[in-house]
Order: sequence, then structure tokens, then C-alpha cells
Amino acid sequence: MADHSGSTLDSPGRRGSRGTRPDPADVRQLSDSPVSLRRIARLFAPHRAPLTVVVALIVLSSAVGLAQPFLVRHVIDEALPRQDARLLLLLVAAMLGVAVATAVIGVVQTWLSTAVGQKVMHRLRSDLFAHLQRQSLGFFTRTRGGEVQSRLVNDIGSMQGVVTQTATSIAANVTVVVGTAVAMVALSWRLALLSLVVLPPAVLLTRQVARMRHRVTAERQQRLADLHVQIEEGLSVSGVMLTKTLGASPRLTARFEDTSADLVGLEIRSRLAGRWRMATMNIVFAAVPATIYLTAGFPATSGGMTIGTLVAFIALQGNLFRPLMGLLNVGVDLTASLALFSRIFDYADLPVEIDDPVEPTRLDRATVRGEVRLDRVGFAYDPDRPVLTDIDLHVPAGGTLALVGETGSGKSTLASLLPRLNDVSSGRVSIDGVDVRDLALTDLADLVGVVTQETYLMHASVRDNLRHARPDATDAEIEQACREARIHDLISTLPDGYDTVVGSRGHRFSGGEQQRLAIARTLLRDPAVLVLDEATSALDNETERAVLATFDAMARTRTTITIAHRLSTVRNADQIAVLHRGRVVELGTHEELLLLGGRYADLVRGGLGAERVAA
Repeated sequence: MADHSGSTLDSPGRRGSRGTRPDPADVRQLSDSPVSLRRIARLFAPHRAPLTVVVALIVLSSAVGLAQPFLVRHVIDEALPRQDARLLLLLVAAMLGVAVATAVIGVVQTWLSTAVGQKVMHRLRSDLFAHLQRQSLGFFTRTRGGEVQSRLVNDIGSMQGVVTQTATSIAANVTVVVGTAVAMVALSWRLALLSLVVLPPAVLLTRQVARMRHRVTAERQQRLADLHVQIEEGLSVSGVMLTKTLGASPRLTARFEDTSADLVGLEIRSRLAGRWRMATMNIVFAAVPATIYLTAGFPATSGGMTIGTLVAFIALQGNLFRPLMGLLNVGVDLTASLALFSRIFDYADLPVEIDDPVEPTRLDRATVRGEVRLDRVGFAYDPDRPVLTDIDLHVPAGGTLALVGETGSGKSTLASLLPRLNDVSSGRVSIDGVDVRDLALTDLADLVGVVTQETYLMHASVRDNLRHARPDATDAEIEQACREARIHDLISTLPDGYDTVVGSRGHRFSGGEQQRLAIARTLLRDPAVLVLDEATSALDNETERAVLATFDAMARTRTTITIAHRLSTVRNADQIAVLHRGRVVELGTHEELLLLGGRYADLVRGGLGAERVAA
């Protein structure tokens, strides 16, 4: 007898690992975020026709399958005793026909239900991905990256099981249980009554064993999760680098060995629990028919039952156990499925903090000048703790503005308001007199280019990483952008040139090389306004001078706002704004601010030999 612990008795999201009680995490999820069944139904509304066919096929398959025991009864009671070859052939052909019909119906049912599940899953996954793309940076700083991936991959992927397993198994189990019970009564009401007495204790015994297995399996899964985390943290590029530099390898190895040793005992207990469940079911499947045989052997209880009827009844009774167990676990299945939808809807219902305006204003990239104004700008992540207060700045078209100040003064936050990575809490930020909140986000992205000190490169070729900024860019334009960023010569020396894969998070290149690739990627877009958030922080002095020369050439045709890390990026700016605790406390040129002898002069004197300005 095979172990059916991974059959339709298991929930869609945790097949093979749950017991006979709802997962506490699922119960908490539904308590915090209840789910409307009507909303779930709307997801499947466009697929009403195939779903109706699926239900009809389930009922038909169950009804056709019930004919088999009756055919067996006629074979035993009529065809064989009479030696009626013609009747025997007809009955055997009918038995084969039933098997073929149920098999074909099962294939069609699986095809239809899987197609519906995949279509709903595709639509929901695509809509959720697009919705999350519209979330502000604040959402992603508050949310663990693994959690977002789990919603998109695991939860939506498990939704397939809601259609192909949970829903269809409930429908099939109800049909089989009702149909089998009716057929059993039709065959022998005495044996049917006996089954009602014998089956409940057998079901309860099996459920108790299943609970024991669930406890052991849950503990084993937790230790496996710990093992996976240790592997991910200890054998990733960053993890190995950290381990080697801290000399933590022996400690991590010992911890991994302890976790692995724990799994030995848990694995043995899990296997034994599974074997106990299988043994219990074997005993049940043997005990119930034995009791029926015993009952049928006594004249007082047999009621003149034929052998064919007895065999048919045993066959029907054998098909009743698993569907009945499945119906007893409907509550668990529904809780797991509803919790699944609840987690998905939690993300789908997230408000979009930074969205396109209802009627966006259009700015023609060919004619835009790039004049930037910040009028009484205020910003706060927390209303009680403002980050920026009353910022008034004007950068003429083609002008350059440098932002300096100590760490936490609000420089990066101020720069993030221009491309609408954050939205102002008060005041306005405008380009050519148009509030950036009145521009479509795609148009604003075309107008404003951003290069930060934290570069991000995808696991793709150099060419694909650059073309991500402008898909229609030609190879010649890509190479020109790389020349301006002083990275072309290095790329040319690589074995595969621009087709070289940069590796996970760009680890194929040094920090300075990654930064130059990011600069080239932004130059390729040719924005009207350029925001440089410590964009040259990872470059050596010689390379920085070359890149700054490129920026100086670019600044003649565009507006540039720079967050200063080095004095060399500040000295030639048209204006330097000194921020302190979210306010502009000084504004002027390098020479003017030095003569003023205020905070800027202190920053320069406190730098590295007048070479660096505090970031």
C-alpha cells in the first residue's frame, strides 16, 4: 500500500507538510486580513464556462467509476455461474470502457483546471508585479526583499493548487462520498449500517497518526529552513567574503554541522511517522473488509447476500475512506487557500504613494530647458520628524548646483525629490515651471537621470545592462557612452567585450568600474537634468578627473545637481548649498562661502587636506 500523504488530502500551499488542523500562521493571516469570497470569485469569473465543464466532468467521472463494482457483481453472480460467455464479454468490455472513460475524463479535467489556474495565476502575477513596480522606495526599504519574492513566486504559484487540487478535490470527494454511500445502501443496507459504525474510529485513528507526523515534519522543515539560510549566508559571494575577512569559517562550519546533525534524528522520526501512518492505513484497509466478511458470514446478518454483492460492497467501501478523510479536512484546506489569497491581496491593495497624475502635463524632451526650482520644500518620513524644511533653491537651465553637509543633513533625500523617488510633504519641485507631480512618471524619467554611489547591475551582459536604460540604443551609441564614462578601454580588453556577463550584482567588476558603467548607462539616456549622488565616490583621483571632465562637458547642455563627496566635485559648481539638519544654511560659490567663514569653510578645513568635503 503506497503512502498517500501527498495526495489531495494536503493543502495547496503546503502539500505534504500540514496536519489535520489549520496552520496558526494561516489563521492569524485571515484574522488580520479577512478575504471576501466574492472577490476570489471575480478572479475566476472570466472562466465560468471551463470551470462549469470541470465540475460536470468531476461528477461524471465519479458516477462512471461507481459502475465498476456493480459490473463485478454481475460477473460473479451471473456470468461466471451460468458460463455465459456473451454476457461475460459484455461485462468485461464495460469494465474496460469504464476505466478508459474515467482516464480520459481525468485528463480533460486536469487540462481544463490547469489551464484556468495558469491563466488566473498569470494575470494576478503580472498585475501584482506591475503594482509593486509603482510602489515608492519607502515600501521597499520597509519590506524584506525575500517577502516580496515569496508573494510573487510562492504564494501565486501555490494558487494553482487551489484550482487543480483544493477545489477539484472537494468537488470530487463530495461526489464520491455521496454516490458511494447511496450505492452501498442499494447493495446492502445492513453492511452500509455496519460501515457507519466501523469507519469513524478508523478515521479518528488515522487522523491522530497524521497529527503526530505533522508535528515531526514541521520541526524538520524548520531545521531545513535554518540549513538553507546558513548555506545562503555562508556560500554567497558576499557571505564568503565576509566570513573570510572575519575569520568566521570555523564557527559557521560548526553551526552548520550542528544543524545537519539535528536533521539526522528528525529525518528518522519523520520517516517513521510516515511509516506509522502508512501502517495505520494498511490496518484500517484490512480491518474494515475483514469485519464486513465476518458479518456477511453469519446468516442473521447476511440477509441472503450473494458473493458478488459482497465483493462489490467491499470495493465500494474501499473507495470511501480517502474521500471521507478529504472532506474532514475541508476546513484546513479552505483556511490554507483563503490565507493564500489574503497574502496576495495584501500586496494588491497597497496604496500607490507616488502615481501618475490623472491628466499629466507633457514636456517635449527636444525643447525642454531644464530649469529646476524648489519652492518652500518640506519632507518627512515621519510627520513628527521633518527631514527637510523650507528649502528654496533655483538652478537655471544648464546650471550646476552642489549639495554639501554632514551625514544625515538631508542631501540624498533632497536629490530624490526631483525624480520623484519621494514626494514632497509641502512646497513644490518644478522643471521649467511644471511641478514634477504633474508629469507622467515615464516622461519624468526621460528628463531626469540619476547616478548614485550604490550601483546596481543585473546578471546579464555589459551591453544588456547598458541597453536597459535605452532599449533602442545602437552599439555605436553604447560604445560612445562608455568612452565618455572612461570604461570603454577596459571593456574592450575583456574576452567577450560588451557581451561579457557582469556576474551577480556586478561582482565581475570593481566598485569603481561598476560606477563608471552606471554613469555610462545614464549618459546613454542623455537626460535634461542630471542628479549625481556621490557618483564618483568609488573612483580613483585620475579616473575621477577624467569623468568629471565628461560631466563638465555635459553640464553645458544640461542642468546638474551634485551631492558632493570630494572637493573636486564642488569647486567649479555655479552654486553650493550647505545643508544642516534639513535646512539650507549657506548658499553661494566656492570662493564666496570660503570668505564667509561659516559651516562650508569648516567642512573644507575638516576634510582630508582640503581634498574631501564631508558626505
